[in-house]
Amino acid sequence: MASKSNNTVWHKSSITRADREKLHKHKSVVLWFTGLSGSGKSTLAHAIEEQLYKNGISTYVLDGDNVRHGLCSDLSFTDSDRVENIRRIGELAKLLTDAGVITLTAFISPFKVDREEARKRLPHGDFFEIYCLCPIETCEQRDVKGLYKKARAGEIPFFTGIDSAYEAPDRAELVINTSELSLDACVQMVLHLLIERGVING
Repeated sequence: MASKSNNTVWHKSSITRADREKLHKHKSVVLWFTGLSGSGKSTLAHAIEEQLYKNGISTYVLDGDNVRHGLCSDLSFTDSDRVENIRRIGELAKLLTDAGVITLTAFISPFKVDREEARKRLPHGDFFEIYCLCPIETCEQRDVKGLYKKARAGEIPFFTGIDSAYEAPDRAELVINTSELSLDACVQMVLHLLIERGVING
């Protein structure tokens, strides 16, 4: 999105992303977890962050609920506000990547075009879309926050999977069946991807 001001000029830092990656001793990328509510995005993202932290890797998780307490607290869940929510997250993830950090985002991010826009903000190969595949029936059975029950009762409008669409990825870097695999197995799949792509050392 273009700036509405004509009086701002991008200030180029003397410290580059490459400098920061050298300091952190690993590449910086975005791991973009997408899937229905209850599919395990946040659980998986935080479990991976814990494992990476133990290995001395700099990370940060952008969690859907947490971000809506601050950066995106002014947004609702209408389609247009969901688009703006993901736009802001994409920009923030880009900044964190420039800071040399591995960023893990856990958002439903239901629309393909918005996820593609987030991908385009980064150099080729720095955006890893990870689809947490889980049938809505399983997500509803989990329903830790009671959101599906409220949505079915009409208490939560625009709920993804109920009365708002979710568009599954068609070219995700990784598809993880979170309804069948253990959390540890899911974590290992992501770590293997990072090693295979040369982001971290094995």
